[in-house]
Amino acid sequence: MSKLDGFFRSIANAQRRRLLVHMLSHNPEDESKVYTGDIEKSDEELSILLVQMEQTHLPLLEDYGFINWDRKNHEVTKGPQFDEIRPLLEMIVNHRDELPDNWL
Repeated sequence: MSKLDGFFRSIANAQRRRLLVHMLSHNPEDESKVYTGDIEKSDEELSILLVQMEQTHLPLLEDYGFINWDRKNHEVTKGPQFDEIRPLLEMIVNHRDELPDNWL
């Protein structure tokens, strides 16, 4: 898989996209956060999203090196490859008004 494919795979999911964009200005992050944008979720939906973060999204982002995930302390920090995806994330933020609703 190419580096560009990895970038697009990383932002293909709203949870991953929102986490990465949030990390542009916040570091570290609590792994128990669920990034829903402005969408209201039930407690059950939030629980499902949290499980997905821990079992799917955080491991994927860690594998790409975009985050470091300290499972013991429940903390997520920018990984060694974060600066490689930064320009794409900044482009998303700078053009958020042109993106579909609930994209961020």
